[in-house]
Amino acid sequence: MSLSLLALMTAAPAAVVAPAEPVMPQPAAILAETRRVADWQLTHREAWDKMPAARPSVREPRDWQQATFWVALTDLATRDARYRDPVIELGRAEKWQLGKLAYHADDQLIAQAWEWAARNGGGTEALAPARAYFDNVFANRRTNSLEFVPTQPGGGYSLCTERWCWCDALFMAPPTMLRIGLATGDKRYAEFVHQEWKATTDYLFDPGEDLYFRDSRFFDRRDAKGRKIFWSRGNGWVMGGLVRVLEVLDDDDPQRPYYEGLFRKMAAKLVTLQKADGYWPASLLDNDPGTPPESSGTAFFTYAFAWGVDNGLLDRATYEPAAVRGWHALGRAVQPDGMLGWVQQVGDRPDSVSAQETQFYGAGAFVLAGTAMYDLAQKRRGR
Repeated sequence: MSLSLLALMTAAPAAVVAPAEPVMPQPAAILAETRRVADWQLTHREAWDKMPAARPSVREPRDWQQATFWVALTDLATRDARYRDPVIELGRAEKWQLGKLAYHADDQLIAQAWEWAARNGGGTEALAPARAYFDNVFANRRTNSLEFVPTQPGGGYSLCTERWCWCDALFMAPPTMLRIGLATGDKRYAEFVHQEWKATTDYLFDPGEDLYFRDSRFFDRRDAKGRKIFWSRGNGWVMGGLVRVLEVLDDDDPQRPYYEGLFRKMAAKLVTLQKADGYWPASLLDNDPGTPPESSGTAFFTYAFAWGVDNGLLDRATYEPAAVRGWHALGRAVQPDGMLGWVQQVGDRPDSVSAQETQFYGAGAFVLAGTAMYDLAQKRRGR
């Protein structure tokens, strides 16, 4: 095959413009596509060549990179029981442990899958390591600054990450902790989540743009055209985290209006930033024509919009078409073998992306979007 022909075959799906009036697919078609991506990821758990920017930690199932996929798989398992066993088997193989860092949100995400497993065949032992882990967090609560000061020049790690000083953390830790608190009846979990979420939001949320800076290093940074830098996947992590927090808060919980208000406010901004082709740009304020597709942020926003409409938090006329457009765009990013492409690699800001790059967290975001779209389509068909 010639290089020119190969280039045409792998051309950016952004070149295919979504229809002005997007059509909601049938529920069965949505579920089939969701299974296809999930199955590819389960079959290719060691496809490291497709993850060129992965850290060595991607080989660790309890790390956030894989954990995002395993957590998403629990949502799919509630709609297709054959996805239950892989989660249970992984948990038992990992002895239900969390990550190695005692306070880092990234190492806490996998416990969300273990909490689900405890209710679906894993037994009470599935929660024991998580309870011990968070007992230590509560007993030795960190109160350090949220300012992101790299420990090495140009490095991406800061001691502030013992708290939620980067917006990604709002997906990793809060929904996990709320679920464990609900399962155990321990009120410390919810109290911690509400206090720390508000501290992070007060620090990183830009009320003029209704978006989150990734961390404090980006407060004053601008792109080549002078625009603020709001990372698509970073804000996608937040929207996904909001969905998963709202899922477990009672309707009469006094904290619920805070999260609903934040969810609606961000959605109102994000819906204006979706491109005509259905994708969101990697840098959310980059409205230049021809920006490449990026599937991980797009998947999280599609997930949030579909869930928000389905649960009555977002206006159907405004947000359902955006969710459907996002889903069609994601479908164009799925490669013929079922691999989700156009996933920006591990990082902390907008970066390059290609059709042949994937990641566990990209597949996880796609599965979350697929399950939410499936639910929305089911109810739409019944109206």
